[in-house]
Amino acid sequence: MTNNMERKIVLVTGAVSGIGEACARKFAAEGYDVIINCRKPEKGEALKAELAALGADALVLPFDVRYRDQIITALGSLEGKWKNIDVLINNAGLVFGVDKEFEGNLDEWDIMIDTNIRGLLSMTRLVVPGMVERGRGHIINIGSIAGDAAYPGGSVYCATKAAVKALSDGLRIDLVDTPLRVTNIKPGLVETNFSVVRFRGDKAKADNVYKGIRPLTGADIAEVAWFAASAPEYMQIAEVLVMPTNQATGTITYKQS
Repeated sequence: MTNNMERKIVLVTGAVSGIGEACARKFAAEGYDVIINCRKPEKGEALKAELAALGADALVLPFDVRYRDQIITALGSLEGKWKNIDVLINNAGLVFGVDKEFEGNLDEWDIMIDTNIRGLLSMTRLVVPGMVERGRGHIINIGSIAGDAAYPGGSVYCATKAAVKALSDGLRIDLVDTPLRVTNIKPGLVETNFSVVRFRGDKAKADNVYKGIRPLTGADIAEVAWFAASAPEYMQIAEVLVMPTNQATGTITYKQS
């Protein structure tokens, strides 16, 4: 762990649950100070108190990544060391429903697209120039195995995660003449609140997704993110596809009865 004079800064979007929260905890434990992005400040403050127990300084930055004006205002409020973001983890993302593409809810699609694509793009556009100017930085995008191939009931979500892959690859090309690194992490089955949101609050349906198989956890994905961030500076972990052992693709799994 680094000392206080050397502590780096990580900004995590959607940092108060699931993969985002696990990343905040992991990076704090490894010596980073953390900018906690969330929509509900009280949840951010609770996490901030817990990170303090790990010796990390944290700043709660409440905004919804869907709204560019909120992002601009929030990032513009950063002062002192908090301006010098070393690692940006674009984690905020979600999915609604398992509807067919010709039967889906247009409003829900807007939320998915605005969060999973436009939010990531806005954060990248507003944070990365500072990294370029400072000559250091790492962008870690949380994609999905869903971005590799469409599956039934998930075409729009799959499209958003395919976009995350394309945007990660494009950014890596754009930054090739800089010291900055770009990583796209593509998880398979991870047991978080993700499926509860997908099934619009139906916990029983969400739990059924993981029956018969040991899924990954948010902490598992945080370990992958830390592995990428802690690699030697000359090494870029460009893309990681990580699944439970009994998962082969987005749609093929082996589940014990």
